[in-house]
Amino acid sequence: MIGRLLSSSRVIRRTLVLGAVAALSMGLAMAEIPRANAAADPPGTTLGVAAALSGRYFGTAINASKLGDTAYTTITGREFDMVTPENEMTIDATEPWQGQFVFTNADRVVDWAVRNGKRVRGHALLWHSGQPQWLLTLSGAALRQAMTDHINGVMAHYKGKIYAWDVVNEAFADGSGARRNSNFQRTGDDWIEAAFRTARAADPAAKLCYNDYAIESWTSAKTQAVYTMVKDFTSRGVPIDCVGFQAHLSSGSDPYPGDFRTTLQNFAALGVDVQITELDVPGAPAATYAAVVGDCLAVSRCTGVTVWGVRDPDSWRSGDTPLLFDGDGDKKPAYTAVLNALNAAVPGASPSPTPPGGSCTATLLPGAKWPARYNLGVTVTGSDHWVVTMTLSRTQSVVATWNVRARWDSARNVLTARPGGHGGSWGVTIKHHGRPALPTVSCRPA
Repeated sequence: MIGRLLSSSRVIRRTLVLGAVAALSMGLAMAEIPRANAAADPPGTTLGVAAALSGRYFGTAINASKLGDTAYTTITGREFDMVTPENEMTIDATEPWQGQFVFTNADRVVDWAVRNGKRVRGHALLWHSGQPQWLLTLSGAALRQAMTDHINGVMAHYKGKIYAWDVVNEAFADGSGARRNSNFQRTGDDWIEAAFRTARAADPAAKLCYNDYAIESWTSAKTQAVYTMVKDFTSRGVPIDCVGFQAHLSSGSDPYPGDFRTTLQNFAALGVDVQITELDVPGAPAATYAAVVGDCLAVSRCTGVTVWGVRDPDSWRSGDTPLLFDGDGDKKPAYTAVLNALNAAVPGASPSPTPPGGSCTATLLPGAKWPARYNLGVTVTGSDHWVVTMTLSRTQSVVATWNVRARWDSARNVLTARPGGHGGSWGVTIKHHGRPALPTVSCRPA
């Protein structure tokens, strides 16, 4: 679903050479993530096969209008084991006139998926956008009844054919914890709950998901609002099975929220599955794609990843070249990074409890120096799953990092770093303003 892009001003990743050794470290207990045994687990040769080795799926959004494109369907058929109709199941597409359902294009997608052995994510039953004009003229009890009728009509048509439904899509406002001021919301605060209860009755076998964008960072108000809703639903028995994180990541120096894994873990701890549902990243940086997939692989209840389109020209943001295949259908470096990450996973891998007496150590490795800045390498030992906190003096600032997922807090002069797919070796460039003292560093469990 097209959502507003996440803004970011975080640090630039780039590859620099690490220098000679000096040490400064502090250790705390940490858990390790086991790695797959290559001899015991032959690697998957496609995204879908590799994901299946860890008990997950790897999917894509497809458009009915492109199913006549042989190159398009060849890639989709070969690489993906889950498909999501791009816009063919929205309200305006499936119920253009009240009580009159049209499934022509949605059926084309579902029929193609069934013929080719793919599962289907249904997207989306209720969404503030993509509404037909007749629905916009309703309000109050009449609108609430129309919402219920729409869910029942669509789910009855596809009963038994859909793996999971995005029952409600994008119900929270950007930049706050408030509900979006939509016509649905104006029928009453319980409209989302009513939608999920209706959907459960319509098809008890389908998984029921809430789906949204800009909820990847754990510290955002929007994320916290969705979390509060899901926590309330699970505590009261409202039937919600999964939460979808669209992950339409932004352009900029570092578009990836370093605490995404924390977000996935916290939602999963509520007893729901989590899924990455609409992934695309401007420029398709390999490290970012690998990091997103790696976060899913580290959370046992993250059941799969869907990219929002097959080739760059198929993307709603095609000018950003955000996907795994280019316009010629060739695999991009991000494809290889994702495939490698999937093949490195262990079935059901998730962070294990911290072993008593375990520790991780972050060691600083001073490198190249210039009049106004210097490089530091960092080596983390003792664990594969860690968070390193680096505190700089008030006269210093971080201008770049590499081989790590990092967030620079300029107000506190603190850099928080997590694994970025390169093991425990990473680095940082610090602008020192004439005071090149080393920062302090600590390591703690994630």
